[in-house]
Amino acid sequence: MSPSDDDRPTTSGTDARAAELAARVRDLMPGVRSDLEALTRIPSVSLDSFDQRHVDDSAAATADLLRAEGLDVRVVREGGRPAVIGHLPAPEGAPTVLLYAHHDVQPPGDDADWDTPVFTPTQVGDRLYARGVADDKAGVMAHVAALRAHAGRPPVGVTVFVEGEEEVGSDSLPQILEAHGAELECDAIVLADSHNWKIGVPALTTTLRGMVRVVVEVRALEHGLHSGLYGGVVPDGLTALCRLLATLHDEHGDVAVPGLRSSEAADLDFSEEDLRADAGLPAGVRPIGTGSLLSRMWTKPSMTVIGIDAPAVDAAANLLTPVGRAKLSMRIHPEEDPAVAADALTRHLREHAPWGCEVDVTVVDDGRGFAADAQGPVYDAARAAFRDAWGGVDPVDIGVGGSIPFVAAFAERFPDAAILVTGVEDPDTRAHAANESLHLGEFERVCLAEALLLDRLPGGRHHGEHE
Repeated sequence: MSPSDDDRPTTSGTDARAAELAARVRDLMPGVRSDLEALTRIPSVSLDSFDQRHVDDSAAATADLLRAEGLDVRVVREGGRPAVIGHLPAPEGAPTVLLYAHHDVQPPGDDADWDTPVFTPTQVGDRLYARGVADDKAGVMAHVAALRAHAGRPPVGVTVFVEGEEEVGSDSLPQILEAHGAELECDAIVLADSHNWKIGVPALTTTLRGMVRVVVEVRALEHGLHSGLYGGVVPDGLTALCRLLATLHDEHGDVAVPGLRSSEAADLDFSEEDLRADAGLPAGVRPIGTGSLLSRMWTKPSMTVIGIDAPAVDAAANLLTPVGRAKLSMRIHPEEDPAVAADALTRHLREHAPWGCEVDVTVVDDGRGFAADAQGPVYDAARAAFRDAWGGVDPVDIGVGGSIPFVAAFAERFPDAAILVTGVEDPDTRAHAANESLHLGEFERVCLAEALLLDRLPGGRHHGEHE
């Protein structure tokens, strides 16, 4: 089953070049999908506890795909997982665009939670299901499809950078940028690792929250004690930890750590019903926090307890536990300094130590957010490309509540390059969760939009022919 005619992209207006590219992309999609499925079958989970040979295989397969389009390709490794760099030189006087994606994927989770085999791409309706099929191997293939649409001869220079450890924090990215920065120099960057507003409505991601992750340890005792003999007079580490964690939110559910930045998000139509549908929020559970829903998701801080060390219920003894430990994930305003935010969180936790217990805070990692001006000729070209690929539907500027630290790293390394954060996902994709999927009709539109963008980048050979 292929996308229906209604799902296929149709360009707006009468631009013959756009219609030509749309026809090319349509003809190419069966092969693009086949290559996407083959790439997705490689279980390239970059977490250490998984077989890293699959990540090597995924890098090799990605390199082969780019070589087939005429790129000069190298697989590089700077102390971490393998990344792929491919390059097509720019025609004389034309700009160079850097196309980013990542070939590593999240762990699959429990097979029982999946309705289809985890690493076997399976179509159900208009969606293709498998781990990594959307995040971000469809991003890899969108770049390949755009190159194929131009028969390996785009009107601009193209560098493709496909990372191999995005899902585990991009630890070696600074070393890669340091060692290979000259190869990655560019005039514009397209990072295909975000999502669109909804099916049928494209988006450019213009803000991303930053993040801080910490482990907090609360010590109440030097050793465990009988809960009957000493309970009621001696505190335990877990109860003290619970009281400490409860101080992180106020009665409305807003983050209660003083000094964190906050602002209003874009005024887009997003209702509580939309939230419940997108998040699967049960009818009896109320959203937390105050302010607009999008501000709470995009530009206000959030705090989540993502892990706790505690005795298992089935094996618990009648014991006052000496120490409680938890891992916290704090998302911060796109323009917040993560070091300042980490200091504020650490200070709050230590100042709220329950009953005089010892509180130790370790910053595990952090990452800067991103806020784009999103104005200028490159953004104009991108919006026009999206509008044509989606049949005249204007793209919207969105924020994303999640963090993509490599975007800030690219912005710092290439300060003069316009950064376009795009993606193949939609609210039903369920990236990182069971039953991750890709909407096939939207995927074709993404491929066409990127092909159009390569055609229209300012300074390119075809720029100006479509105005």
